[in-house]
Parts: sequence; C-alpha cells; structure tokens
Amino acid sequence: MFIIVPLFIVLLLKVGDVWIFASMSWWWIIGAAGAAFVWFEFLERMLGLDKRKDHAHFEKIQKERVKRTFDKTTKRR
Repeated sequence: MFIIVPLFIVLLLKVGDVWIFASMSWWWIIGAAGAAFVWFEFLERMLGLDKRKDHAHFEKIQKERVKRTFDKTTKRR
C-alpha cells in the first residue's frame, strides 16, 4: 500500500500535466508499478507478511468468540 498510493498520485499528476511531473518520464511510473508488482506478488509472500496479517485477523476473531462464549457461561450461573 505504501507504494500504490504515491504511484497513483504521481500518475494523476503526470496525466494532468502538473508542475514538474509533466516533464517526468513515463519510465518512472512504469518502474514504480513494476516494483509494486514484484513486492506484492513475490517479496511479500517470501517474507511471510501476507500470512501474518491473516493469522492476526483470525486470532482476533477467535479471541472474541472465546470471550463471548465464556461471558455467556458465567452469566448463567
């Protein structure tokens, strides 16, 4: 995400011919898009960052479910 947002902003500025971005080469945008592609398709998977986010999400759901279950059982007594 840290690559995609600036890439999109620079792309809009280039298409809109704003300030210094009007004379900027398209290769900078293509290079940044290529770097984003490599990051999200290969490096993120190799580093396991995509799995960590999934595991953290499912752990949070599990903890909430356990808390709700124990809250229900303690209130019945």
